[in-house]
Amino acid sequence: MPDVALPAPLTRAAAQVSVPAAPAPTGTAVKRRRWPLWTVLGLALGLVAGAVPGVLLRQLAPDAAGRPAAGRELPGTAAERQLAARMVAQLDRQGGALLRGDRAGFLAVAESSARPALTRRYAALRALRVTAWRPTTERVPVAVDGLPGQWRLTVTVGYCFVVPGCAPSTAELGTRWRLVGEEPRLMAVEPSRTDPTGVRPWEVDDLAVAVGKRALVATTPAQRAKLPGLLAQAEAAARAADRYAVGPPPDRYLVYYAGRAEWQRWYGGGRPKWTAGYAVGVGGGRHDVVLNAQSLAPAGVDDLLRHELTHAASLPDQGYADHADWWLVEGLAEYAGADGQPVDRYEGLAEVRRLVRGRWSGRLDAVAPADDATDDRVGGAYGVGYLAVRHLVDRYGERRVLDFFRAVVHQRRSPDEAADEVFGDPWPALHDDCVAYVRAAAG
Repeated sequence: MPDVALPAPLTRAAAQVSVPAAPAPTGTAVKRRRWPLWTVLGLALGLVAGAVPGVLLRQLAPDAAGRPAAGRELPGTAAERQLAARMVAQLDRQGGALLRGDRAGFLAVAESSARPALTRRYAALRALRVTAWRPTTERVPVAVDGLPGQWRLTVTVGYCFVVPGCAPSTAELGTRWRLVGEEPRLMAVEPSRTDPTGVRPWEVDDLAVAVGKRALVATTPAQRAKLPGLLAQAEAAARAADRYAVGPPPDRYLVYYAGRAEWQRWYGGGRPKWTAGYAVGVGGGRHDVVLNAQSLAPAGVDDLLRHELTHAASLPDQGYADHADWWLVEGLAEYAGADGQPVDRYEGLAEVRRLVRGRWSGRLDAVAPADDATDDRVGGAYGVGYLAVRHLVDRYGERRVLDFFRAVVHQRRSPDEAADEVFGDPWPALHDDCVAYVRAAAG
């Protein structure tokens, strides 16, 4: 039986924190697996447009362990730096209590008004088997306007689940304090509104968690009965995704199963209506996966998990920078999701057929759908990526295709240079062979 951890019952009011949602891209309702579009397309477009994804922003501040960069001094006056140090010392004490399983110690640094929300967060983090919790800051406290003696301080927390000594993921949290004499007292820990990745589930909701050898699955207590089945499916998907890891596989895959309200709240919400799941980079070489309980048919969970966990295994920590690589990133995940089934059983072939007979230019680097693409256009684009990667695998084998993926997506080399080195064949001719295969397979 899976190891299922449930937090103690808490009031829902403490968990219902309002957070701003990201702008929702337009999209149409779909009949099948349109889940992956948000997975990395938004990240890729952000990089192309000059925006920096959350994992990059966090890497510019503390190091991967959550410590300030060596030799860098906090800004502000000496008094402000001393106050920041006292606040971080309080958070260090709180983190130590968290790791020891000392709830009273965890709450001791906080005002009574903050304790209901902190109790919920403590329970969620303990259920997730937290093994590291390292708060730090490179900022100084800012006085709260109109509230003398109150201060805000943004901190970065490096954290690990299950695996001790992992490369920590990071989250930016807003903390609010009141000075009692010289002692700062924690009044609130605000959701990570300043963190580009968005609010983590453990920040805002009660969680029930199942822990396996390769995966964790978490959901709200209302859906706890689904955890054993979801964990078994995630464990199987993890074994498949490990085959497509570029570099070491993730130490654990973390999958969140979101109900209607949670889908709109976790990681900023705002995903297209047709999205059934996505993967989001959280630092430390990890991507959390979120499934939409409202749009998932039971028959689609296995290939969705293989697809999303393959993103978690194959993508670089900072995402990928070139929109032209979309076909390769999504094609590899679709290939993993198909799990070796014959090409003629791929369910998107009809949509590929309509795309290749329509207005598609015949360029793999121009196949990515827009956010407002129709159902057919999205499905056709994923199918083109799948078929192109399938052709490369059939011709060169999975290992060499992963080497090509590493060169293009991780090392950001051109397909021309990567194909010459990895395959020993010129990319223009190979590209045209892939497109010819797509057209032939689609019929």
